[in-house]
Amino acid sequence: MYNKICEMLTSGGAEAVGCSYWEYTPFPGLNYAISFCVRLSDAIIDTISEEGPSKTYFHHYRTVNALLDSLSLSVIIRLQREGYNAANIPASQSIEGYRGLFSHKAGAVAAGLGWIGKNAMFISREMGPRVRLATVFTDLRLPVEDHEYKDGCGACTICRDKCPSGAIAGVSWSRELNYSDFFDPELCSTYMKDKFKNIGRGAVCGICMRFCPYGMRRKNG
Repeated sequence: MYNKICEMLTSGGAEAVGCSYWEYTPFPGLNYAISFCVRLSDAIIDTISEEGPSKTYFHHYRTVNALLDSLSLSVIIRLQREGYNAANIPASQSIEGYRGLFSHKAGAVAAGLGWIGKNAMFISREMGPRVRLATVFTDLRLPVEDHEYKDGCGACTICRDKCPSGAIAGVSWSRELNYSDFFDPELCSTYMKDKFKNIGRGAVCGICMRFCPYGMRRKNG
């Protein structure tokens, strides 16, 4: 069943799929998580400048989120038809403060798809930070494996240097690290809303993603 779900997701536009197990979840009894990502358009990401995002990127960001939610719904429908329960985490939604119901990044890392970069974004091993994530929880028993966490940022601090808000501390993420010593989401959000409100409803930036050398290397093959 899991292989069929993976095939359905990849045929629908997902680039990578993985799974993980969680003792505590937002949905009691649904302890298995399916994480997947959709690759963003390199040509559109390249319209982001050091001064800020483009209106084209803002539209692309929202369109990809809609695709992720649509793919998640397709997974839920398929699982329910097979007698399983499932629920998804919205691709982009804040429930309390700057946190969502569940961290897509944490799910993708646990599934072995990549790491959390110094810019607090998920970094795919194949595509860099130029992806968006989604998560579906289910009671279908999935082939979960343990994955060794490997940080790929090394000594690079380009995201910190490019960030106009000063939200990025420039240190490598770890589970033991106090989040406030790693990244300041309030600084990031406040700056976006103040400086880029002309782009469209909602707040996007993407400067740190645009200039991440890992993502640029992947783009160029």
